[in-house]
Amino acid sequence: MIEAMKNTEKINIDNAKFTQKPFYEFIKRIFDITFSLLSIILLSPFFLIIAIAIKLCDHGKVMYVSDRVGKNGKIFKFYKFRSMCEDADRIFDSVKNLNETTGSIFKMKDDPRITKVGSLLRRTSLDELPQLFNILKGDMSFVGPRSPLVREVENYDSTAKNRLAVVGGLTCYWQISGRSKIGFDEMVELDLKYINERSILTDLKILILTVPAVFKGDGAY
Repeated sequence: MIEAMKNTEKINIDNAKFTQKPFYEFIKRIFDITFSLLSIILLSPFFLIIAIAIKLCDHGKVMYVSDRVGKNGKIFKFYKFRSMCEDADRIFDSVKNLNETTGSIFKMKDDPRITKVGSLLRRTSLDELPQLFNILKGDMSFVGPRSPLVREVENYDSTAKNRLAVVGGLTCYWQISGRSKIGFDEMVELDLKYINERSILTDLKILILTVPAVFKGDGAY
């Protein structure tokens, strides 16, 4: 099934049940383009420092690129600073039974695949910085449901698939509500709550609340 998804590069999602908000989407896209470009320019020194730290840690690749599922099931290339050993995907089967959350997602507080530098990057969310390029390209937004892995969507029921009715984002309700401490079912509920409530004011509120959540680091692993 995963290979079939990759070949079609799209998963069918019925988003007709959600209210369409073209003006809001237009303003949101202008905001995303402006602030992602500005952030990339201002944070470029940090990109270089992090890249050097990852190289010095284990001499491996700086970036981790994976297939993620975006709005309406479209599959795109998702960028992160690499925080795990290079063969992390290959050895996933050896740790997947140690999952510490429920549902389709995998979370493990002391995942042995995470490098020393990667642990710091995850606690501070600095590993997420390359997603600014995803936002600039339009694959993602600053605010929206987390973009899932293809293997996660393979196990979605019809309710969970509704998360894919809007563009995924860096932050949303579940990131400011405990992150990895939130179970899958509750994450889906929070994402559907966001989709129904989404507005410029809602996005601004989530962005503001994300700042203390990142500094607190609660549930970040």
